[in-house]
Amino acid sequence: MSTATGTCTQPGCTGSIVDGYCDVCGMPGEGGHSTHAAGGGAAVSAPAPSVPVGRVMPSNGDPCEQPGCAGRILDGYCDVCGTPAVPRARVAEASALASARTRLAGEAQPLGGDATVATSSSRVQSAAIGSRRAGTDGSLATRRTRTGSQRMRTARLGAGLTVVPPAPPVDAAKAIMVNPQVPEDKRSCSKCGKAVGRSIDGQPGRSEGFCPNCGQPFSFTPKLQPGDLVAGQYEVAGALAHGGLGWIYLARDRNVSNRWVVLKGLLNSGDPDALAAAIAEQQFLAQVEHPLIVEIYNFVTHEGAGYIVMEYVGGKSVKQILKQRMVANNGEYDPLPVDQALAYILELLPAFQYLHDLGLVYCDFKPDNMIQVGDAMKLIDLGGVRRIDDEESAIYGTVGYQAPEVAEVGPSVASDIYTIGRTIVVLCMEFRGYQGSYLHSLPPVESTPLFQQYDSLYHLVAKCCAPDPADRFASVDELRTQVLGVLREVVARKRMGTALTSAASVLFESPATARPITEWSQLPRLREDTTDPQYSWLSTISAEDPEKRLVDLENAPEDTAEVWLARARAALDLGRPAVARSHAQRLLADDPWEWRALWIEGLAAVQAEDFDTAKASFNAVYQQVPGELAPKLGLAFACERGGLPEVAESLYQVCAATDAAYVPPAAFGMARVRAARNDAAGAVAALDLVPTTSRGYTESRQQRAEVLLSGGTQDIAVLDQAMRTIETSSVDTATRQRFTVRILNEALPVVTQPGKVPAGAKIGSVPATEAGVRDGLENALRMLARDTVDLKERVVLVNQANSVRNWSLT
Repeated sequence: MSTATGTCTQPGCTGSIVDGYCDVCGMPGEGGHSTHAAGGGAAVSAPAPSVPVGRVMPSNGDPCEQPGCAGRILDGYCDVCGTPAVPRARVAEASALASARTRLAGEAQPLGGDATVATSSSRVQSAAIGSRRAGTDGSLATRRTRTGSQRMRTARLGAGLTVVPPAPPVDAAKAIMVNPQVPEDKRSCSKCGKAVGRSIDGQPGRSEGFCPNCGQPFSFTPKLQPGDLVAGQYEVAGALAHGGLGWIYLARDRNVSNRWVVLKGLLNSGDPDALAAAIAEQQFLAQVEHPLIVEIYNFVTHEGAGYIVMEYVGGKSVKQILKQRMVANNGEYDPLPVDQALAYILELLPAFQYLHDLGLVYCDFKPDNMIQVGDAMKLIDLGGVRRIDDEESAIYGTVGYQAPEVAEVGPSVASDIYTIGRTIVVLCMEFRGYQGSYLHSLPPVESTPLFQQYDSLYHLVAKCCAPDPADRFASVDELRTQVLGVLREVVARKRMGTALTSAASVLFESPATARPITEWSQLPRLREDTTDPQYSWLSTISAEDPEKRLVDLENAPEDTAEVWLARARAALDLGRPAVARSHAQRLLADDPWEWRALWIEGLAAVQAEDFDTAKASFNAVYQQVPGELAPKLGLAFACERGGLPEVAESLYQVCAATDAAYVPPAAFGMARVRAARNDAAGAVAALDLVPTTSRGYTESRQQRAEVLLSGGTQDIAVLDQAMRTIETSSVDTATRQRFTVRILNEALPVVTQPGKVPAGAKIGSVPATEAGVRDGLENALRMLARDTVDLKERVVLVNQANSVRNWSLT
């Protein structure tokens, strides 16, 4: 009689222990392979599992059949995992049944259904890696040592294009001011802006008092002292700094693990505008949560004054970084490298877009308010933040950075973009007069080396700082796309070697050719705007027949920008540049800021060979989207054809250095410009930029040989280089033989002159001797004669071959 003694303890099993073993999974119960009789003390051995007729039970010492188990069978059970032995015949049957089920499951797997073992990658054997490989020597130690690639761990700053030195974290306790004072030259009335608290007749100025101009009270004395407890929670450690709206204190939050926090109070608590700004700041920042913006924890009062409690950012402001560079440069201003400055700005732009999406404007952006912590950035000091539609609150900004229209119409997205542009200039160069003679303008290009060196950078900041807000970038996202493009160009120009990898533009497609540009259609196409109201309708219009397409487009449901652009493109396809230009003009009449219409005008002008108009149109596009390469390529082509080869060469060079997709057409253009001024070496260097993987590589080899042979050279070294260029390229046989005939014809009069050619010299694979050149020339002429279908040409070629063949006695 079987006796049940409990439930099975194996995970997931619902069986009961009967006579010491589970009646479902067969695993032994608690106590191993034996059990005690209920009424006596004698141990009774557990019976081995019964063996069905026709099946053979594994013997003692046979390996366990369980996957991964290293045990052996002992008395019908594994001595390691305890699993009952399975008769061998049953194993075979089970295996066959499992295979059949797996096969059927694979055949019946529905499209898009749940994955099964039949379709799982677990069926594929995997190479040993990690702890599996580390334990191959029998050791159990699998502690990982970091010896592998760090490509997944890259710095945030620089967008993967450039490297920005990390800023070490600043110990909060060491950042406290020893003697917190506001320098006298920084003391101004908060109401009228006049100087207050300054020295008179050698007597130090008062830190508290009243403005002699307007009577406004002022106080530059910190209100909080070390040890003060604010709101029963924040213990003041000392003053960190002072700013336009008040003192900034360091404190510990007793309620949250003694973490460091910053208390920002009013510089003059009696100033109603300052008080209102502090209250407004608290209201706005309650909804601001962004990783690039300093976090606001609380807003408290203490002894009648208000304080904002915010995150402590233990890094360095960009202004501090600039000051350190200046000290290291013996007191001379040392601007940031352009790529580093753009990397800082690029990192912070999403924070601006976030604020703008909330209906807020930052108002007071400058190097002081950019903090670098390690390889991350933070936007701090949100004292000037206000709602875009706020027409009553006090406006805060900094002279030299604030947009000129703010005083009359208030801050806006456009005025924030203005401050970003001014900040870029201050970071990249010593901007003398930015608070005076150039308060609302940029220095001229002809007197500014930075702008002369980086056209794109100048156009970027010029658009940011345009006098008319409507001429600036429409959004920070639009600005960010162009900043990234300019950064790519700046980094590429620093390297001036291999081009950066190709980066897809959101505005233009890649160049339509990997060969020399000869017509308008080979310039990059505009990408379609998928947000246009008629985009879906336009996708239904056939593009096969331009004439029919143009007729269909005239019946568009609405004359949107994409419709006008499609009409202009169809007109260009039909060879009607005047019609295309008229459509572009209609688009510009609807939207004077639509630069895509100017791109169409440029293409139409190229088609009509009106290169003066093409230059003007493409240059206008370049100024509107300075981070894009397409307008640079178009302008380069127009300048090459329009009598400005130096400008064309510079633009071609930028394109070739920046993006791999632009290398071939730009390299061909650069080579043409250089060859036209008889710079054969420069033209060859340009053609060598075309990679072997390019569709234009073969043509670049032909042009390279043409450049080397231009002018009828008699230099054996040059002829050798031309011959090797052709021999190592994949040009067709006829082209190779024509070049061979041409090169060897140039070489023949040279090799016949005694002492003219060094012994052992070669022209490609041909010995640079009279006999070698004549044999090579004869062979090339006969191959051309063999392949030509024109009888007269064949006779001429054979006669030429006979005339140059070496003399023989037969």
